[in-house]
Amino acid sequence: MKLILASASPRRKAIFTDLGLDFEIVPSNADENTSEREPSRAVMALSRQKAENVFSRTGKTVVSADTIVVLDGQIMGKPKDEADARRMLRALSGRAHEVYTGICVKNAEKTVSRACRTTVRFRELSDTEIERYVRTGEPLDKAGAYGISGLGALLISGVEGDFWNVVGFPIATFGEVMREEFGMEIMPEK
Repeated sequence: MKLILASASPRRKAIFTDLGLDFEIVPSNADENTSEREPSRAVMALSRQKAENVFSRTGKTVVSADTIVVLDGQIMGKPKDEADARRMLRALSGRAHEVYTGICVKNAEKTVSRACRTTVRFRELSDTEIERYVRTGEPLDKAGAYGISGLGALLISGVEGDFWNVVGFPIATFGEVMREEFGMEIMPEK
């Protein structure tokens, strides 16, 4: 089954490539806002909006995802600029937070959404470390202003739950959805 990945994320593209999936990328141009404030429902709503947007243009099986960081009940999306990235990283320093990713798979017959939650603990960060990290540019296109699969890994002291969820795509949850709901096994037969 050829899939459409509704994402321009290089990390999600790399995951799909590493899994050996037959896919093409068609980024969503859906509005990335929701009135949902409960994190699991918010990421499922956002990923569903993306899947519906791309399905309406392609008519093929679409996989989409949306990731947010939640600290003290407040949703942190992507930073607006470097100053916002510094603010987010200072808030996360020395604390634990939650990362939620919603995935959605949509075809002509059904739409299935799931959410995954992982706890991430940051070590105490100095202002110098924060400044150096922000200057790399890495935090600017990532929820919570860090990337666990890049230099942001240097900021983290622990992860409880699905590591791939923090990268931005919970592979095990995706595999379950494809197997249970769409009859497609992700694990190759080799």
